[in-house]
Amino acid sequence: MTMKIIGTGSCCGDHLVTNQDLAQIVETSDEWISSRTGIRSRRLTTGLGTSGMAAKAAERALKDGNVHPEELDLILLATSTPENHFPNGACEVQAAIGAVNAAAFDISAACTGFVFALQTAYGFMAAGGYKKILVIGADDLSKVTDWTDRKTCILFGDGAGAVVVEKEEKGMFSGVMKADGSRGQVLSCRARSGGNFLTGKKPEIGYIYMDGQEVFKFAVKKVPECVEQLLKEQDVQKEDIRYYILHQANERIIDSVAKRLKEPIEKFPMDIQDHGNTSAASIPILLDEMNREGRLTRGDKLILAGFGGGLTWGAALMEW
Repeated sequence: MTMKIIGTGSCCGDHLVTNQDLAQIVETSDEWISSRTGIRSRRLTTGLGTSGMAAKAAERALKDGNVHPEELDLILLATSTPENHFPNGACEVQAAIGAVNAAAFDISAACTGFVFALQTAYGFMAAGGYKKILVIGADDLSKVTDWTDRKTCILFGDGAGAVVVEKEEKGMFSGVMKADGSRGQVLSCRARSGGNFLTGKKPEIGYIYMDGQEVFKFAVKKVPECVEQLLKEQDVQKEDIRYYILHQANERIIDSVAKRLKEPIEKFPMDIQDHGNTSAASIPILLDEMNREGRLTRGDKLILAGFGGGLTWGAALMEW
């Protein structure tokens, strides 16, 4: 048994914010940002939020795959920025798209979320009873970004990407998932500070904190390791991989991963220049763009790899 992607969709924030725009609110410049990250612009949501973007991406994925919402057995939403603690965002998507027969829940693994959700979908299919699953990565990072902190505010954008996966007998799918909770504070965002009537403190929502150098060192070491592990376990050679579709966090990270894997940078597509870091949404947004541009051919072997808060990281090997 295996599974394949049969439809893709995406939705990004409605408002374009360029590096020049950010230079008006913090001490930075287009050259400073682009030379260090590869980012030139990002899109921020001013109304849809996480679930709204997720629902639109889902509708486009269903249309692309010629799948009716009622056919879905499960909806998995990878996000770190839901509108509510409950109901979960996946249930909100279920209601919005009319997927009346689908179970629905969220997965929180920060920027690795989509890769983890994809492997979770595979596990449900392998267990039986699930044939079509909607997997979404979506984040509204602008609401948890400190827009006075130039170290972080230049990095992030809002968006959602979705895929419909279907159970099949032929093909390939395998994955690895990793975590190191002891290093969690390297990249973190407090949901709410501890406060109640006993402490006399009002709970406050936190902002993203990131130790950029530590995240860089972590990513360029762990991503190649898990990719190599996956290739070895599945007895697949690097030359058989058409594309490595990595989480779009930083152009320098992707360049460094390519060098460590000794693979040409042309096999590492990027759209970070237009979207910034959209967390769990970055891989499925890039997949959707590549699909709609005709850059993917059935049978192509792809590696999807993510890394992020937790710390979490992982990779999936699949055939398009």
